[in-house]
Formats: sequence, structure tokens, C-alpha cells
Amino acid sequence: MTRGAAPRPPGSIRRSAVGPFGPAELRLAMAAPRAAGGLTSEWRVVDGLRTHTRRSADPGTGAPPVVLVHGLAVSHRYLTPLAVALATTHQVYVPDLPGFGLTEHPRGAYDVRRHADHLAAWLAAYHLPPVCLLGHSFGAEVAAAVAATHPDAVRALVLAGPTSDPAARSRRAQFGRWLVDSLHEAPLQAPILVRDVWNARPWRVLATLSHSVRNAIEADLVRVSAPTVVVTGDRDPVVPDRWRDEATRLVPEAALVVVAGAAHNVVTTAPTAVADAIRHLLAPHPALTDR
Repeated sequence: MTRGAAPRPPGSIRRSAVGPFGPAELRLAMAAPRAAGGLTSEWRVVDGLRTHTRRSADPGTGAPPVVLVHGLAVSHRYLTPLAVALATTHQVYVPDLPGFGLTEHPRGAYDVRRHADHLAAWLAAYHLPPVCLLGHSFGAEVAAAVAATHPDAVRALVLAGPTSDPAARSRRAQFGRWLVDSLHEAPLQAPILVRDVWNARPWRVLATLSHSVRNAIEADLVRVSAPTVVVTGDRDPVVPDRWRDEATRLVPEAALVVVAGAAHNVVTTAPTAVADAIRHLLAPHPALTDR
């Protein structure tokens, strides 16, 4: 595609592309800071914090870069399958938010606004053209805030499993839904979660969850001007049908992609389907029709 082509959201579609998350995928996810799978690690000081980013090489296609933003308690690690799936056509960046993964710990736990400010500063530090910004779960809250407040930096937006459902805005309700979700996830994701919680520290995870349930993402969704796609799994108890439909409706120019068989971590267990949705969003062709 040409760099000047306007991205368009795909139509509401349903995909089935859940793949295995096995030992090879786990090793690749846990590789940083070693180079692996075409991904390398680097650090830059952003707003006074030594910030880690996992990135791919530029494939030379002229396509816009894609930035992946992780969710609560986790890091770049579980986004590795999606980064690898996208790297053949896009340069991919996966920064660790302050206090998570391999990024320096700030004092206290950042709320959505401070994470969004840090991510906007990160984009400026990398001097990137307008990007396709994907946020998963809590990361979708951060991505929506960046898209709403820095529209010139965001070419297109992907909200994957966006939290939090207004019907379950408490730590207890969200934790209960995550427990149900764990029954539908690939078991080998567990070592990633353990490592990520250890890196972040449990107190930071709980404090960030408190910030998440106090954040009204709706106020940002209605201000998003970038073409947007909402991606969820059809077995996701954290983002039930009613909330995913409402989130899609709130964004002025948004479409919905539902991945059959996927649960909340659709970006990990169905990376091909999510990568395809991103490519359709950025392709200079008319919106897809239902199929």
C-alpha cells in the first residue's frame, strides 16, 4: 500500500484462526532481551524512565508501523506471537509500559492518563509517522486515551478485548472474570503471567487494576477520530457481547471482528486472525461486508 492511502475499518466479520500456543511459542515469548524470531530489544529514556521496547526490522514495504500495547499485569512477552505474525509486512514495536516487563519501575503505579502520556512521549522519542496503535485489555484503555488526545499520532486504532465493562467495574468483578477466562486459555501462557507479575510486583498489578476500574473508557472512545476495529474472542468472559458491541458503537468509525474459539488473550492465541484484521484496516480498499 502507499503511505498516503487512508485506512478503512473492515466490516463486522467472524474469523476462526485459533492456533496452538506451545513450547516453541513460549520460548520465543520469554527470549528478551536476547534476539529471537526476528525481534530485538532496546532501551531509551522516555520521561526519565529507561523504557524497554521489543521491535522487528523494517520489512521495506512502506506500510505504517504498528505499535502493540500490553494489558494489565503483563508485558511485551505475550504479544510476541502477534508481533511475529505482523513483522512480514509491518515494522512492529512492543514497548513495556512503566513498571512492567523490562521497563524501569517508577514511583507508584501509573493510572491510564499517565500511561497514555508516557506512550505519547515514547512515540515522540521514536519520531514515528502516524502509527497503527493496538491496545489489548488494559492496554486498550491506554491506546484509546492516546488516540483521543493525540489524534495526529494515530493513523488507525485496534482495541483488542477492551476493558472494562461498565457492568463489572470493580476489582472483585474483574478478577472473577479473569478466573473464568483462565479456563479457556492455553495453559502454557501461565509461565509468562508468573514472570510478568514478578517483574511488575503484585502490589503494582493490584494498584493498576484499581486505576483501570475507575477509568471510564467511554469518554475516550467517543473522541477517537481514527479508523478503528474492535477485536474480541467469542469465548471472552472479560469482554462479553453486550460490552464489545457497545464499545464498537461508541467509536465514530469502528467495526467489529470476532474470533471464533478465542478467549480474552486473542492476541496470543489467534495472532494470524488479529494480524489479518490489522492488515484489512490499513488496506486501501472498501470496507468488507459481513461474511
